[in-house]
Amino acid sequence: MNMKMRFFLISGVCIGLVLKIFVFDMARVHGSSMEPAIHENSLVFINKSAYGLARPFGSSLLIQWAQPEKGDVILFIYKGKAVIKRCAACAGEALDFSSDSGYSVSVGGKTYPLTEKQYRRIKFDTAVPERTVMAIGDNYADSVDSRDYGFIPVTHILGKVVGK
Repeated sequence: MNMKMRFFLISGVCIGLVLKIFVFDMARVHGSSMEPAIHENSLVFINKSAYGLARPFGSSLLIQWAQPEKGDVILFIYKGKAVIKRCAACAGEALDFSSDSGYSVSVGGKTYPLTEKQYRRIKFDTAVPERTVMAIGDNYADSVDSRDYGFIPVTHILGKVVGK
């Protein structure tokens, strides 16, 4: 292999790595928490530069230039694992809790069921805290999400799912 060919090969690999680390990635969905929108074992495409520049091999952003919007399907790291959930509410949105006939939380005109444990954990939050989002799986019954582990800091959201 001549020098010119080596240069193009090494350059291509370097460009590919930079794109994968900072701009675009793919992930396989494990679990059914996002059904029916995204099925288990689906391959999804992630725009890693949608909200900012991710810390290489980290779980937060170095620089942030945008925030997720309600309805975005987002990627973040929780307990060392990549997690994909829907942004159900953004900072400042009011949370309305009910324990009348079962437990639930309403935000932005949509009601999400809660277990008693989830209700007791988050019932004191009257709004989504600043610089965080509430991330919930579409399959509420089979999703471990913000109802269980709390609000997600926007600086920990590493990308937006843009296709499947």
